[in-house]
Amino acid sequence: MMKRVVIIGGGHAGCSCAKALRHEQFNGEIVLISNESELPYHRPPLSKSFIKDEAEMELSKLCLQPENFYEKYQIDLRLNTAVSEIDPEEKLVKLYHGDMLHYDYLVLATGTRPRQLPLPGLELDGVMSLRTLQDARKLRDSLSKVKNVVIIGGGFIGLELASTARTLGKDVTVLEHTPRVLGRSVAPLVSDYIANIHRENGIKIETGVFINEFVGENGKVSGVKCAHGVIPAELVLVGVGAIPNTELAEQAGIQCENGIVVNTSMQTNFDDIYAIGDCANHQNAFAGERRIRLESVQNANDQALTVAKMILSQKAEYKTVPWFWTDQGDIRLQMTGLSFDTSDYVIRGDMKSGRFSVFHYAKDKLVAIDSVNQPVDHMIARKLLEAGITPSKIQAADINTNLKSLLAV
Repeated sequence: MMKRVVIIGGGHAGCSCAKALRHEQFNGEIVLISNESELPYHRPPLSKSFIKDEAEMELSKLCLQPENFYEKYQIDLRLNTAVSEIDPEEKLVKLYHGDMLHYDYLVLATGTRPRQLPLPGLELDGVMSLRTLQDARKLRDSLSKVKNVVIIGGGFIGLELASTARTLGKDVTVLEHTPRVLGRSVAPLVSDYIANIHRENGIKIETGVFINEFVGENGKVSGVKCAHGVIPAELVLVGVGAIPNTELAEQAGIQCENGIVVNTSMQTNFDDIYAIGDCANHQNAFAGERRIRLESVQNANDQALTVAKMILSQKAEYKTVPWFWTDQGDIRLQMTGLSFDTSDYVIRGDMKSGRFSVFHYAKDKLVAIDSVNQPVDHMIARKLLEAGITPSKIQAADINTNLKSLLAV
């Protein structure tokens, strides 16, 4: 009998899994369920080019795949569709409008949602978060009507939006409650460098700030109250991280802890149910065997391929080198590996030139590289970590050393 794979989630992970299944020659049914009305789309541009494009970039450029892709590859894409329940014993997915879908394999690509701050004034008009295309449209329209913008959170989304808003001529203040921006992502050296560049571009950045409430007039936000006083704001963007969407999994008895718990083949505690992308809590060899969630396009795509191979009985494990990127104005920051348990670092290049990389070591082992406007370093770094090759600290710091030559050894 023809097998059926049901994929819940129309983001990068879900769409990539459907595509990978066909490329790996799966000839059964594929049902891709999305609770959004748009064709699956790229999310990274939402905080950058999409916000700046007054005419709105063509949806065809934003889509992960053109509309005819789903027909060509016989993928049953169901938009505006929400799942109400999963029954692992009967292998059924129940939809809110009453239909039930049987599955042979189920893939959970349910993603995340923005974390909210439980503070007075959260309901005020002008207090926003960014996750979906609908959020981005609302944010873009609101930005065109305001001058003072406050962004809560100095992570990737917060700093990307801060840079975009500043480019549009807004007065921008970033409030971060930890001692530095990008604190969970890069070394202090890189954090300081990026914060200083943003300050030079006119963005106010305050760290170690705790928000008390959002204040407003006539139902609309007018400021953010903290220990510094009230900072004027006609628009507030809350970007303080994301919460994995695990409710469906929990209801079904699937193990969850900071995401949906999976093994190295992305299987949950039910052999025929997988989880991939932002919602998946997996063991990662590049994190010292820690269990982590990674919110990146690379992670979504590579985990999707792992699952496609597993469904086709090709034993597969997810062990790809993690890599990330963020574009903030003229800064392109690319990260390779995970800088847990680092004990030392060396700088390659000249920080004053705005083109450099930081090589992170755990004792004498290379574990991660942060590259600022150095795409060649980034590509070599990925290959070095994939091959398990560690240049000496002297080699890494010496720009005359051809690191690529180490790959041939």
